[in-house]
Amino acid sequence: MSSDEFDPEIERLFSRSPQMADATLFAAEVETKLQSSSRVRTVALTVAGLIGGMIAVRETTNVSLNLNDSQGPVAGRAIGQGVQAASVNVQDAVQTGLQQIGLADVSLGAMGGMQLFWIAAGALIALAAAGVMRLSQEV
Repeated sequence: MSSDEFDPEIERLFSRSPQMADATLFAAEVETKLQSSSRVRTVALTVAGLIGGMIAVRETTNVSLNLNDSQGPVAGRAIGQGVQAASVNVQDAVQTGLQQIGLADVSLGAMGGMQLFWIAAGALIALAAAGVMRLSQEV
């Protein structure tokens, strides 16, 4: 068979794909995998948002606005006292929550900046490796 006869024959064979017997089952499995990975992604983004929100609230409550300065207007002092009271309440709530889950004694502030950087970098690398492993298993 010459190449002139072979190429059209191959094109003709591959132009009509045969109908598989389990095509509907295959489509259902693919749809299930797509939906399950969407759920995992949704959960991961929700957890990341909650952690980020907790960090933002914690950092916001630690900001000193100096609104209760005696030189400021009465409204400024009232707002400053309200912010300070809310800050104390939020800090107490966060501390209570950390105590309930057993993380009250964890002190990352005692570590240096580089140590925290490497801990965070290692955690991100481990998370990326886990994601790659999961992706390779799905594909």
